[in-house]
Amino acid sequence: MSADFADYRPPRPVEGGLRARSTRGAIGESWWARRFLAVLESFALGTRLTRGRSYARKGQLVSLDVAPGTVDATVQGSRPAPYRVSIGLRPFPDEVWDRLAETLAGQAFFSARLLAGDLPPELEDVFAAAGAPLFPASIGELDLRCNCPDFAVPCKHLAATFYLLAEAFDADPFQILHWRGRGRAELLAHLRTRRGDPAGPGAEAAGQQTLLPAGTPGGTSGGTSAGARAGGGPVVGAAAALAGIPDPPVDEALDGFWQAPVPLPVRPATLPAVPDLLLRQLGPPGASIGGPGLAERLRPAYERFGSAGPEADDAPWEAGAGGS
Repeated sequence: MSADFADYRPPRPVEGGLRARSTRGAIGESWWARRFLAVLESFALGTRLTRGRSYARKGQLVSLDVAPGTVDATVQGSRPAPYRVSIGLRPFPDEVWDRLAETLAGQAFFSARLLAGDLPPELEDVFAAAGAPLFPASIGELDLRCNCPDFAVPCKHLAATFYLLAEAFDADPFQILHWRGRGRAELLAHLRTRRGDPAGPGAEAAGQQTLLPAGTPGGTSGGTSAGARAGGGPVVGAAAALAGIPDPPVDEALDGFWQAPVPLPVRPATLPAVPDLLLRQLGPPGASIGGPGLAERLRPAYERFGSAGPEADDAPWEAGAGGS
């Protein structure tokens, strides 16, 4: 058999290879992993994705490394030597990252979520508004390389790397940002610095003075919406819900400081429940207080009390025949 047909044989098994956690169905659990794979699958790569998924689930990846601007992997095929794979994506320059950090620090919603290790879906809109889309929009933005003899790009080795990369994003969403040029430690350090020192370098140009509460020296007085837009980008979280509510002068708001800015319902909504639900949850009583028969004797009283409504609070009731 010619060596040109080697790749049509089954791949060589890899001991301790990187294997997809998903054994069937879709790969990727988080929104960011699925968003990344949705971009890949929109390129209409056909059976190469199917074969790549099979490689990922068989554990054919020997290694996977994410660095700014590139993902490098080795994938074991049917030949003795693993293939070298790389997926290049242009990292954002430092000035773009600095602008993004100012925007993210300008809204507590983003800072809190990122500092907690989470990427909110709204983050994609922030990057798009800054002219730095988080995910590639076309396959032409990716520099795809594999030293296998397959002329198709991406080949199944590249596709397998895509799927394992999506699961790496599931495990650590900051890998996406690292690939784009800014690692977790560096990004969070920038956020902490900007949140803790709003008057730092460049604050005036970026509008950082509006991070101070309205009504305080150096803060805004133009309402909640102005403060929410301080860092630029979309308004999200509580800021979006309060955007249309103006900030009254402090001396006029003291009497109602602890009141809600919008009317609250008279009473919270409640779910209907059967009258004897408590009896069912408690389980049968012990023998010392009457045993299972006690619950049965109390059940008619609970039903009568539940059907009578509030006016039954002062009405006499009895626990049925044999009750005490």
